[in-house]
Amino acid sequence: MTNKLEQLKTMTTVVADTGDIDAIAKWRPEDATTNPSLLLKAAASDAYRPMLDQAVADARRHGGSSAEQLTLATDTLAVLAGREILNLIPGVVSTEVDARLSFDTNATLDRARRLVDLYDRQGVDTNRVLIKIASTWEGIRAAEQLEKEGIRCNLTLLFSFIQAAACAQAGAFLISPFVGRILDWHLANSDRNSFAPAEDPGVLSVSRIYNFYKANGYDTVVMGASFRNTGEIEMLAGCDRLTISPVLLQELQDDTGTLPRQLSAQGASTGDRLGTVDEQLFRWESNEDAMATEKLADGIRRFTADQIELEQRVRQLAQAA
Repeated sequence: MTNKLEQLKTMTTVVADTGDIDAIAKWRPEDATTNPSLLLKAAASDAYRPMLDQAVADARRHGGSSAEQLTLATDTLAVLAGREILNLIPGVVSTEVDARLSFDTNATLDRARRLVDLYDRQGVDTNRVLIKIASTWEGIRAAEQLEKEGIRCNLTLLFSFIQAAACAQAGAFLISPFVGRILDWHLANSDRNSFAPAEDPGVLSVSRIYNFYKANGYDTVVMGASFRNTGEIEMLAGCDRLTISPVLLQELQDDTGTLPRQLSAQGASTGDRLGTVDEQLFRWESNEDAMATEKLADGIRRFTADQIELEQRVRQLAQAA
């Protein structure tokens, strides 16, 4: 009998949730996704030092103020990492726009276009790149425009049904609902200390979104993310894509039990009825969802903090050069 990881791959595209080059080389996933937190961890490894040096040198040659050089260097580092990852996988890599731009549509558009241009300058097929943007109202509007320009987007930090509905109506290529962070909130805000996988709030949220999309013919890809345990992953077997950390990939590979399919486009049905999601509806429904509001804000703060720390590391390297 094959292990659960191999069984999962027969029904779901497995994505590596890591920026670690060695881990990606080991697991050989179809796709990979990164964010500032993952890049910060990876940047401490020897494998990233040549990329750091090149990013700083390229930004210095480009010129501009020290602040402009710093943001260009971190963007270049993300692109160089993405290029290396693409050399190891057959599919796509996701690269994230600075979380500090999450509430600025025009700034998000500019940064996304620059990331794509940087990839193009590195000789990368930009069809293999997804631009990650936070699922704020402003981020979704930026993604809508980018999709029209042929730049495919991964809408991240997604915690609510209204976010998912707005992303699909905007024509986003892919969404990343955060399963584990939804669970974290419910554990912190209830008298429970655990949830069985079948009643895990994050699992139920993604299952609801998946069935709504498939029943209504939306093409937007659903990629569950931020898992806390393999039980959550198993309950979403059959989802379009799942992005999984190396630790949980190992647990799945070590498990030789049977993994049944849980989600299927053919069997999708939904009781959700929703018209056009305009800004007023989006903001009202978001306001009414305490979990989604709090976790979105927390996620943006966390990614911003790691982005700033990454910039500090790049600044120190530039000063030492």
